[in-house]
Amino acid sequence: MSENGPTDTVDTVDTVDASAVDPAATDTSPPQDEHVNQDEADQVDPQDTTIQSPVPSRTIKDLFNPPRNIAAIRQRLFDVADKIELRPDEFELYWPYVDNVWVRQHRAGTDKTGLYKTDYYACRLQRPTYTPKAVDKPRPEGTPTRKKQIREGGKCHMKLKVIRYEGGFQSVTINQLGDKTQHLHDLDQMDKIKRTTVLMDIARSEVMNGYMPASVYTVMSEDEARLAASGGRHLNRNDVRNASQVWRQQHKQELRVHEGYKYDHGNGIVRQDGAMALAQRIANSEVVDPTLAYYAALPPNTLRFPEEHRRFLDPYLPGNDATFSEDGLPHVTLTYATSMDSSLSLAPGIQTILSGPHSKAMTHYLRSKHDAILVGVRTALADDPALNCRLEGVGGYGGLGWEGQPRPVVIDPGARWLLTPQTRVIRTVSEAKGKAPWIIIAPGFAMDPNRIEMLKYYGGKYLGLTDFDKRWRLRWEAILRALAAEGIRSVMIEGGGMVVNELLRPEHSNLVTSVVVTVAPTYLGQGGVTISPAPCLSTDGRPQPALRFKDVRWQSFGEDAVMCGRIPHVEVPIAAPQSTAPIAVAPPLPTVRPMSFFNSSVDAQNGFQPRVPTSS
Repeated sequence: MSENGPTDTVDTVDTVDASAVDPAATDTSPPQDEHVNQDEADQVDPQDTTIQSPVPSRTIKDLFNPPRNIAAIRQRLFDVADKIELRPDEFELYWPYVDNVWVRQHRAGTDKTGLYKTDYYACRLQRPTYTPKAVDKPRPEGTPTRKKQIREGGKCHMKLKVIRYEGGFQSVTINQLGDKTQHLHDLDQMDKIKRTTVLMDIARSEVMNGYMPASVYTVMSEDEARLAASGGRHLNRNDVRNASQVWRQQHKQELRVHEGYKYDHGNGIVRQDGAMALAQRIANSEVVDPTLAYYAALPPNTLRFPEEHRRFLDPYLPGNDATFSEDGLPHVTLTYATSMDSSLSLAPGIQTILSGPHSKAMTHYLRSKHDAILVGVRTALADDPALNCRLEGVGGYGGLGWEGQPRPVVIDPGARWLLTPQTRVIRTVSEAKGKAPWIIIAPGFAMDPNRIEMLKYYGGKYLGLTDFDKRWRLRWEAILRALAAEGIRSVMIEGGGMVVNELLRPEHSNLVTSVVVTVAPTYLGQGGVTISPAPCLSTDGRPQPALRFKDVRWQSFGEDAVMCGRIPHVEVPIAAPQSTAPIAVAPPLPTVRPMSFFNSSVDAQNGFQPRVPTSS
């Protein structure tokens, strides 16, 4: 009986509509080289019993419960306007939703370390226009000739470079190859030309469950919004036939319509009167609501920050399109939490928690708005901080890849911070919940090459600066300029005390764009680490205030008070004499340069086993 009847047996193969065929979805072989005619290579002869139908990895539930924000993610993977970093599991989840756009051209292989694997992709419309041959190849007896049509091509020249990294963490980086360009078409045009693997896989799985292609098409088309979000706006009945033709040819069994549906002469497969749509029945049968499942999957220490507090802070923070200043320096936000007596901690080296839960969530929101977070080595040694962002929606906490995660930067001129795989910031990297640190050091120290190699293995690096001020300290302008050279457009500086006091000095305060200070309702008492800029004198030698903020706003965050402000750019006043001599870290050198890596005998391909140095 024909497919338009209540049952469907496969005695003949359906005529294929070439405008809807999806050969890639039924082909499990590796992608062909760019010089191979992909259309001819992908043709499948359903009469060939040696060809096995691929086992679907998706079901109809994947259509009705797609990944969150799948439409926006598809658009991003289509545009690739900026570099996209994903975890491997995210790449495997999302890439099949756009494999109708991108065709792998060739694989460059791995680098000499064995940690990097590179693939090159091109837009499907880059391939030359395909014109069918006048005479089709012989077909088995009883098999109709395929209706091939001209496949348009040569219209788009957008290419991608996809790099997989498998070291101390795993990532997939997607970037445009060559000059930044755009498609000469939109995503909907690609959805019209070719279907995604996801849609064809879902269609195949339903037919393999014993349902007629016409019935499968009906239930897939009922929720038009979800279907369009997954790239199926132009899905048609022939797509379902094409996806399942190999299986149907090899399994000549009677197929049925879905429960609650019926064959209506002239209208095809329709839902029975009073019957509930399959999508709704599936939703009702789910033990856990997808939204609840999303929140349940978030790490237990995930933080949330209300929208009204964000509006209070945003005028003082860099936007998504932050640019460098006229001097070529990044946006700098100085932030710290202090007690009523202006103390950061009870004593040097003692971690002291001042922020309440509301202002702590605020701190993580600030981190999500900056490219980097900077602290001094004393804070790193005392607190063993993770230096990541735990706000809901950033990478590792419900977001894509590492988006919203700042780059930790530690000022460590004497290379005192000994990193190991057990260091909290490194553990955070291994869990894909943060980035590895960049450590700024002064040259002249005998660095163990294994320390350098270990940090590199986890995605971090050492930066050696050779620009010092008159007190033999690394110049702040040189630090910020080095970060700008690495692409950092915004920096959040959290302290500790020495760093904050340095940046509040008149000769450095002009480098700070905005200030966010949390004041906790507590006194820590004398003997703690305090925030107090060096005193200043007027031109006639009289004491004057060291600093007064402008554009100040206050708001309560729970029990804490938060102040936002800016530092007025004024003439540098005369600093009063200091009673303590600065610590010299190294003699000055004339240039500022990134530190090069030493060669290491560590075989990273077999897994890095860091040797913790016994001394700095």
